[in-house]
Amino acid sequence: MKIRSVQTQVIDIPFDDGGKKKPITPTTWNSLEMVLIRVEDTDGNVGWGEAFGYFVSAATKSVVDTLLKPLLEGTEVESIPEWSRMIQHKLHIFGRYGITLFAISGVDIALWDLWAKRNKAPLYTLLGNGERKSLTTYASLVGYNDRDVATAQCRKALADGYIDVKVHETDIDIIAACHDAIASVNMSARLAIDVNCSWSTLQAREYISRLEAMAQIAWLEEPIFPPEDFALLSGLRNHGVALGAGENWCTEQQFRSAIEQGAVDYVQPSVTKVGGITEFLKVVDTAVAHQTTILPHSPYFGPGFLATLHLANACSNVKDVEYLYVQPAAELFKYDSIRKGNVFTINDRPGIGLEPDEAVINRFKVS
Repeated sequence: MKIRSVQTQVIDIPFDDGGKKKPITPTTWNSLEMVLIRVEDTDGNVGWGEAFGYFVSAATKSVVDTLLKPLLEGTEVESIPEWSRMIQHKLHIFGRYGITLFAISGVDIALWDLWAKRNKAPLYTLLGNGERKSLTTYASLVGYNDRDVATAQCRKALADGYIDVKVHETDIDIIAACHDAIASVNMSARLAIDVNCSWSTLQAREYISRLEAMAQIAWLEEPIFPPEDFALLSGLRNHGVALGAGENWCTEQQFRSAIEQGAVDYVQPSVTKVGGITEFLKVVDTAVAHQTTILPHSPYFGPGFLATLHLANACSNVKDVEYLYVQPAAELFKYDSIRKGNVFTINDRPGIGLEPDEAVINRFKVS
């Protein structure tokens, strides 16, 4: 396929989460910021991608506009995996991880959507042999740093039909209160905890011991910094609490190293950060070879979330899809057409299956 144009747009949609304070992010997190990427071929087909943009959208957009766009427009892409390897090699001087890979991820997603549309096929049918078109999601709460708000949101998520809940709290007493809150409502519900690398090694050891005594813990995510200290993570495993990490790892190579060192029980690639669908599929293959389950990181509302649904459907070792439990001012995609409660059912339209709402783009575009 010959690429005619690559266009980027920063979209920033405010959301309400019922809380007041976000202790983990650099500043108050109250909007869904994404770099939306539109790739068109010379036949007029359009593919949509999403590059990670929370707090860094201007930087990510700049990499797409100044580095990727000139290298892609006017060229033939016969194999997306080959294009991915070529572009990673060509741009490696700018860093193998972080912003460079975020930008590549977004363009890669758009190319896969475009390729599936050219083949008039749903994306998942081109990625694997999955048959789970209906996918159950868990509620991923933002960080509140407030016991009353956090526990109320846990109960609200269960009332909305979710079975599993993930909290982004660092205070072990608030975490314990959230566990007790869900246990009081549903003895089958599970609580996952993402502390975003906030605990010291000593704290992690102490708190894991406390979590072990809680019957309904699903997993603990990114307990310590740096998240790529695989040896230290390995030492925290096998103490009664499953560990997960990977949202801040890029490329299959980092995941391979983590898996081979026994760092975690679950790996958590993020399709908008890891290198796109191409690199995500490599992670899947490596995880399958080592009998490791994938829990995708997907707190997104754009093409990144839809791509994750297709990957989860196509790959049998991908489970427990994450859904950010907030109320956005508008939805970029009409999710009501594929969502019933906490279950998303992929349609059979070509590509990622939905087209973005131009009215929402125009209303919330930043640049």
